[in-house]
Amino acid sequence: MKKWYEEEYEFQISVLKVGEDNRPENCRIGLEVGDEFSCQYSTPAGFCPTSFIKIFPLMEVLRCKGDLRTYGSKKELETTMICPDGVVVFKLKGKKIDHCP
Repeated sequence: MKKWYEEEYEFQISVLKVGEDNRPENCRIGLEVGDEFSCQYSTPAGFCPTSFIKIFPLMEVLRCKGDLRTYGSKKELETTMICPDGVVVFKLKGKKIDHCP
């Protein structure tokens, strides 16, 4: 793969909660509270592909100079969301990369 595009944002995805008792057995792929994933555009290695389908549009909002407060968040570049199975709660945090104006 030859990456040619310099991304404008990087993202941190953190696991905040897994089911009612925070046991990894509640999650199909075994995510645990405290697991963290970093990415720019691609799905992070080991991350749930079904949850990424739901997170990716929020990443696109930021890439298009949008504001996550428009979607109910209290912060412009950060939000929480629950996975499609209703088990795992994630925090998504975007950060503008310094090389971009």
